[in-house]
Order: sequence, then C-alpha cells, then structure tokens
Amino acid sequence: MNLKQVIKDDIYNILTDHLNRDDILVESPKDRKMADYAVPCFSLAKILRKSPNDIAQMIKDNLDNELYENVEVVNGYLNIFINKKIITEYIINKITVDKSKYGSNNFGNNKTIVIDYSSPNIAKPFGVGHLRTTVIGNALKNICEKNGYKVISINHLGDWGTQFGKLIYAYKKWGNEELVRQNPIDELGKLYVKFHKEIENNPALEDEGRKCFKNLEDGDSESLKLWDWFKEESLKEFAKTYDLLGINKFDSYAGEAFYNDKMDSVIDELDAKKLLEFSDGAYVVRLTDDMPPALIKRSDGATLYITRDLAAAFYRKKNYNFDEALYVVGNEQTLHFTQLKLVIEKMGYDWSKDIKHISFGMVLQDGKKMSTRHGKSIKLHEVLDEAIELANKYIKDRSPELENSDEVSRQVGVGAVIFNDLKNYRTSDIEFNLEEILKFEGETGPYIQYTNARINSLLKHKQSINIDYNKIKINEFTWNLVFKLYSFPEIVMRAKEKYDPSEIATYIIDLAQDFNKFYANEKIIDNDKEATEFRLIISEIVAIVLEEGMRLLGIEAPKKM
Repeated sequence: MNLKQVIKDDIYNILTDHLNRDDILVESPKDRKMADYAVPCFSLAKILRKSPNDIAQMIKDNLDNELYENVEVVNGYLNIFINKKIITEYIINKITVDKSKYGSNNFGNNKTIVIDYSSPNIAKPFGVGHLRTTVIGNALKNICEKNGYKVISINHLGDWGTQFGKLIYAYKKWGNEELVRQNPIDELGKLYVKFHKEIENNPALEDEGRKCFKNLEDGDSESLKLWDWFKEESLKEFAKTYDLLGINKFDSYAGEAFYNDKMDSVIDELDAKKLLEFSDGAYVVRLTDDMPPALIKRSDGATLYITRDLAAAFYRKKNYNFDEALYVVGNEQTLHFTQLKLVIEKMGYDWSKDIKHISFGMVLQDGKKMSTRHGKSIKLHEVLDEAIELANKYIKDRSPELENSDEVSRQVGVGAVIFNDLKNYRTSDIEFNLEEILKFEGETGPYIQYTNARINSLLKHKQSINIDYNKIKINEFTWNLVFKLYSFPEIVMRAKEKYDPSEIATYIIDLAQDFNKFYANEKIIDNDKEATEFRLIISEIVAIVLEEGMRLLGIEAPKKM
C-alpha cells in the first residue's frame, strides 16, 4: 500500500478536469504532530485560479476514504492524519507474513548490475584502506538485490605490474619457501621492502626487477608459477578478513592480469575510429577542453590503468550485458572514471551512461588518514580483531553469564566497525575511534544490536492471542513505530536510487530509538493479555525489520547480548 499514491489519486479524482497527477505534491512533515502527510496547494492555486486555502478546503470537503482519520486545512496546506487502526493492522499482517522479505520489490525487474569493489593488492596486506570499498560494495550488493536486481560482484584484484617482477627477483634471491607458506603476506612484504633497500646501494636492481616482470609478461613458466603461488597464498589470507566481515564470496576474482590479452582490441578500435593521438611521448584520447586527455599507451607500448579499465568495461558489457556498472572506488579517482566514461562515449557506445563511480571519503583517526601506524600499513583484520577484543571486554562487564560470548563479541565488534562506516553518507570522511563506535548508547551498531536483543528477550512472553484491533488503543509511541515500519520499503528504494547505504543505517537507528521510547513509556507485559500480546507483536515486527536492515548493511544480529 502506497499511502502517498492513494492520497494523490484521491485528490486527482476530485480535481481531475483541471490538472495532472504530477501537479499534486504529497509531503511528509518532519513534525508528525502537524500531520502524517501534507499537501501544499500553492502551486495548484496558479492552475485553478483559487486561493491555496480554498483549494485545500474544496479537497477536504470531497475526500471520502476510511484511510483518513482526520483532515485539516492550515495556511494553504491540506494536513492529513491516517487512520491508525487500519494501517497498524495492515502493517502487522504484512510484516508477519513477509518477515525478512518485507521491503523487497521488483523495481529492478531482474536487470543486471555489476559491482566492482574491495580489490585488494596481491602480496600486500589487506589494509584498512580497503575497508570502505569492501563494506559499501557489499551493502550495495544486498540493497540492489532487495530491489529486484541481479547482481554480479567483482573483486578486481591488483595482481599485475612491475612490483611483481621485483617480488619475483627478491624471492629468488632471498626468499624462503617455508617462511612464505607460514606467513605469506608478511614474508612477501619483507622481501619487497628488502628489494627497495638493496636498490639504494645497487641501482641496477631496478633493471633486474623490470627483466623479471618482462619474463612474467612473456609467459615464462617459472615466473608464472611463482606469480600464481603468490596470488593463491594472498587469497587465502584475504579470505580470513572476508570471513570476519561475513562476506562469503565474489562472483568473479578477475584482476588486472585477466585483461592483459583484452587491451589490444580496445586500442585497435580507438585507432580505427581515429581517436588516438600521439602527444608528449604517449598515445592519448582528447576529451573536453577543460579536462586532461586520457593516457592510453606509452610510446614504448606500455599500457596504463585506464587501458585496463576500458578492456574490463568492454568485457563486462559483452559477458554480463549489464544495465549498470558500479565502481566502488574512493573520491580521488573521480577524474579517472569521468575520463573512462567519456572515452567509451566517444567510441560511440551509449552504455557509457550506465557506468557509475560510487565514490567515498577517507577513514580518519584523530583527523588524519588512517592507513599507517608507526610507519607500517594497518591490516584490516588486526583492526577487526582489536574491535572484537574490546567488544568482548564490554560484553563480559555487562553480561558475565552470557553464553557464547566470544561469538557475540565477534558479531558486535565487526558490526560496530561496519556500522560506523555506513551510517554517514559515503562521500564524507569518517572518524575511526574504537571506544566510541563500540558504545552501547548513541548512533552505534551495538545500540541497534542491543535493542534487537532486548526485543528477543521480550518475545518469550508471546502467546499468539487473537487481537480485536477495534479495542486497541494506539498512542503516539506505538503509532511512531508503526509509521516508521510502514516507511521501510520506501527507504529500501531510496537507498538504491542514491547508491547510499546510510539511508538504511539512519533508518534503523531511528527505528531503534523509536522502539526504546516505546519501551520506556509502555508497560509491555501487564495483566491485560490482549494489550500485552499487541505490544509484543509490535515489538516482534520491529525486530524483523531491524534484523533485515542490519543484514542489508552486512551486520549480524545476536539474539542475546
């Protein structure tokens, strides 16, 4: 049931000879004591040549729908109060039947969305710098699926480049197979650092690294074997971080190397369409007057980052026939993706408009970019482990008798990190302070999880008694919850339209706060069994929506805390 559309249709039927449906605006007032919905009549005054108040009064006099409990005319607005009992019964029945499917829709009509996110670099730590792309991308995947889209998730691994030549040389020269197998990322990292230290005394090593990479590019079997091994060991390490985050798998792990044999055809097409131009030692595509040209290939034949991304875009269009291609990459890559789209547009492909850069800000700690600590890269799994450890301390202080406290600590610690990331609009920088994000009060993940656990502890009193809704009194705290629950499907759609998980995060914070006001002002369990059952049903459907909101964000919901 779309109440805004019902209101719009009812008003249109009254004024049908004079205007179009799109001329009618239905707003949601911030202060719902004023109204559940408001219809401003000022723009209608120009069309109907009457005062806004007269128009509002005319509509009021002709409205006849049991959905409206009260209608008022105030200063050119038609203020509508919805019938609380009808909508409350509708929402209870709807969520009770739909359960976690509540809010799902077929808006996407099974269209295909490709999402490129996470993309850590092989043989390097899965750093905290990859937190945002990973959790934003995963949340968008869930949100798009909730809206009826088919989603292809791609982990575009950083698995190519001259650094692998340097690493292969370093491993052959100084490596120890047993040590690398025991601790692959750290040992490979040490070898890479050692290579660069040795260069300081022996600059010729730079050429050795290039030679090793050339051997890799030319398909040397020993080099390829080492490269495959480095990649395999790296993916095993990455899997530990993904497991902590609850991200099970990607549909594709095709990284940069996958597109090595797919770039020439794109370059040839650019050349055939006379878009390539030689300038300052490189082949470029000129774009607009106020934008630098896209560098496609150096004079020595070396391709660049955008060349590989062009090949990837064409491959994905051909193989997945996507309707949208989302790239969850930081704000600093805005120029790159603008150029990528313009190059494809210049090549004559209108699907360039379907490529979207889902940008995001930085993770800050004490106002500075959180990427290194004491000169070392911060590993994401270490940050998550630290969050879990602190959550464990808090939980044991609060609930020393809690069973499976270690599992709950993992859910709370990881959930706190994810929620802290997703509660702000993605393009904003976020501040990271473990003690703050793990608080059980305020706008935090633990606050939502604890609210949900509190509800689950109440539900043991539920008895499945039939309720006569005509006898039930619905006060402002109950109605606030019901109206908030009603709006969830709209929030789900808006989160997709804006590619913004914070729409869901903000919603479930508000819902948890509304429930806690309800809990503080209502005696949930009392001697009136029917009233008790009604409040427990309201609590139960709140838990269903809280848990689904958390799932969309990639956060688990402990039943006890």
